[in-house]
Amino acid sequence: MTMTSLVHTAKRRWQILGVLCLSVFMVVVDNTIVNVALPSFARDLGSSNSGLQWIVDGYSLPFAGLLLVGGGLADRLGRKPVMQFGLVAFISTSVWAAFATSTGELIAARAAMGVSAAFIFPATLAILTNVFTDPSERAKAIGVWSATSGASVAFGPIVGGLLLQHYWYGSVFLVNLPIGLVTLLLGMRLLPNSSAHTGKRFDLSGLLVSAVGLTALVFSIIEGPSWGWSSWKTISGLALSLVLLIGFAFLELRTEAPLLDVRVFRIRRFSAGAISVSVGFFCLFGFIFLVTEYFQLIRGYSALSAGVHTLPFAITTAIVTPIGAIVALKLGARWVVSGGLVLFALGLTVMAVSPIDVPYWWTIVGSMALMAAGLGLVTAPSTEGVMSSLAPEQVGAGAAVSNTTREVGGTLGVAVLGSVFASSFSTKAASALTAGGLPPKAAASASDSVAVALGVAKHLGSSTVASVSNAFMDGLHVACFTAAGVALVGAVVLAGLLKGQHIE
Repeated sequence: MTMTSLVHTAKRRWQILGVLCLSVFMVVVDNTIVNVALPSFARDLGSSNSGLQWIVDGYSLPFAGLLLVGGGLADRLGRKPVMQFGLVAFISTSVWAAFATSTGELIAARAAMGVSAAFIFPATLAILTNVFTDPSERAKAIGVWSATSGASVAFGPIVGGLLLQHYWYGSVFLVNLPIGLVTLLLGMRLLPNSSAHTGKRFDLSGLLVSAVGLTALVFSIIEGPSWGWSSWKTISGLALSLVLLIGFAFLELRTEAPLLDVRVFRIRRFSAGAISVSVGFFCLFGFIFLVTEYFQLIRGYSALSAGVHTLPFAITTAIVTPIGAIVALKLGARWVVSGGLVLFALGLTVMAVSPIDVPYWWTIVGSMALMAAGLGLVTAPSTEGVMSSLAPEQVGAGAAVSNTTREVGGTLGVAVLGSVFASSFSTKAASALTAGGLPPKAAASASDSVAVALGVAKHLGSSTVASVSNAFMDGLHVACFTAAGVALVGAVVLAGLLKGQHIE
């Protein structure tokens, strides 16, 4: 950019931040807006538990797998044009998803949306880092960006619930049209362009190996409960993913222009930031996936009511995230980030010991507030740590890595916690249905879906409904305990990695 354009950009930097946050809101909302529609998908499309996980992860898996590609292309071709291309593609694929008529078609459309999002998200953070050159001001801007991202996750179910109250399930995707068009038009006028020309060949081999390895990992985890965790398919899939991801690391060390320069993980602040964001979103996405089903299927809330009941999470995240950025500037990220993960674990533990009829206003709101406050303390300092530890020409790749760990963490959160839940629920629900008089084979088939299992139980009597509902709560408890354990381990690891590290 010329000196004149740099001055012009500096004057409108907060307007630019608004456009970037609008883009982030649209992309991140689609991670969770489908959660309140899961019962509708199960009812209208006949989706199983595994199918529902793929409707959610069908978006976040290609999103995560191609963020490095999106960041790399943005560095080479220009961050503004790549982001604008992503917005056009996102709008188009949202229309496809809205009118999908089968589980398979919806998963395919969601995957196409995830590919499009991968060209939007890293560009937003790279542009932000280039526009806000003052470290203190940049930390605050990243705090706003992170608050938008975190709050969007919780606002997704509210927006989705409001639409489902009046329209069919496809409407949750059509909401992207007005947001996307406004963002596209504002971006054309306000966004500056920047790039980091390298003149080196694009790392196609790294793209293929990382994408196949990550897909094999998530696919094996999601299908594990139905295949059996000790089956040759599950073990083979996990082994293949491990070999490919290790191979990817070695490949990148030998490549002249790697898709991901794995050497940056030697920087402690970079590694700590990437790990903490991954752990935070692992817990968040997994919890949101399960709690929206709990609100609708167990407590009987409508889609809108279920979304509204997640509002305390969104409000707390929006308030605490900018505060976390400011506090970390003064105290350093070590205790802020580690303390955030401990708070998240505490909130999950509250849910893990709560009975089926737990009071909403005290226990559930309190647990969500703890989790949201924890996430708010984690995201902004961690993202700032990643971005500020890199050279200017690395910001595109750094943004891609930060966002990749966020999406990989969220994708694995749904896959792992969803599978932990499914393994517990399916076994106990099948036993309950069999005890209620259903043939074992039919009971096993019905227990593949919470909605189907509860629907069948209603025909077998109130005691069977209670048993299936308790099976759901047992699965939810195990999943929450698992997530709390991951958060606590993350807190300990990060306290060590961030020892003596401060955001400058």
